[in-house]
Amino acid sequence: MNKKQFFLTIFMTMIVTVVLMTAAALWALGLDADTAKNAVRFVVARRFIETQYVNEVDDKKLTDGAISGMMKSLDDPHSLYLDSEMYKALREHTESSFGGIGVVMGVRDGKIVAISVMEDNPGAKAGLKADDQILAVDGESVTDMELDKVVMKVRGEAGTDVVLTIHREGEEDRDYKITRGTIKVKTAAGKMQDDGIGYIRITSFGEDTAEEFDKEYKKLSDAGMKGLIIDLRENPGGLVKTCTDIAKALVPKGPIVSVVRRDGSTEEYTSDLDAAPMPIVVLIDKNSASASEILAGALKDTGAATLVGTKSYGKGSVQIVMPLVDDDALKLTIAKYYTPSGVCIDGTGIEPDVPISFDMDAAASGKDVQLEKAMEVMREKL
Repeated sequence: MNKKQFFLTIFMTMIVTVVLMTAAALWALGLDADTAKNAVRFVVARRFIETQYVNEVDDKKLTDGAISGMMKSLDDPHSLYLDSEMYKALREHTESSFGGIGVVMGVRDGKIVAISVMEDNPGAKAGLKADDQILAVDGESVTDMELDKVVMKVRGEAGTDVVLTIHREGEEDRDYKITRGTIKVKTAAGKMQDDGIGYIRITSFGEDTAEEFDKEYKKLSDAGMKGLIIDLRENPGGLVKTCTDIAKALVPKGPIVSVVRRDGSTEEYTSDLDAAPMPIVVLIDKNSASASEILAGALKDTGAATLVGTKSYGKGSVQIVMPLVDDDALKLTIAKYYTPSGVCIDGTGIEPDVPISFDMDAAASGKDVQLEKAMEVMREKL
């Protein structure tokens, strides 16, 4: 036997041994034949790469890539592998402050866009606007990049710079150099309008949003609020529990939202209110997503509120985050949610009761036609 045959024999023996050991382990675990076969295929492929690739293989990088590939194969933009940096960025998303530019990003038609741009923050001061499409970050194209990875690349230490390449409808693509700042996020803010009409804008549903909403609501109530306008425009969503905590103070007795898994098991969030506390109008737009749609859908379906604006985003899925063992995690879609009327709005959105588009020309002169319409609807209720 020559040297080549010898090494080939050793390699094949090793592969057969691995296959048999893996098959035995899978059989012991009670897995079916197809699952066992696919697991063996994975082990064989991995071992072949480890032993035969021309360069030394980084075991962790190989494992990360395999997990990431599994998540990508689901063809779900909301399910992905989070490395340590991305996982850290995701945790920061629900906290009160972080280093960044003050832009909430999302996916629309397969493209990464600015869902909302926070006032008086670096992104807004640099000239970014809602609906801007992000083409690249620091010269690196984001075409094949997961949303959370783009978010992680945009965030960073306050005082450092990031360059975004932006496409805006009707304009030439251009670069924006932005100096990151400390983004302090207050997610619920209110004020009293004319005729005793209260107004609360919710920008996202983070850990502190329910408490912030309660404070604003109480302040307006103490000031004599007769009706409430809730502004959910450009709100990309957030924590389901936070959303339902707010809904419990507004939605009449009964279901708020039902979360249904693929096996049919259902988790239902409910309200114990005898009735809605006062007349309510909700503002929504194409960037109102996820938890925003849960609140808007519950208020609409129970007749507790009139929805004004444009059709919402249409994200009716629920994700959980499972931490792994290396400061990384999996974010996985595990269920879909249904409004009180039994409708899943995933991919379709919620239609407003009173449709009215945002007028950019009017906004340039300080006029918000959607809010004015909401005020008109509220006056009719009062």
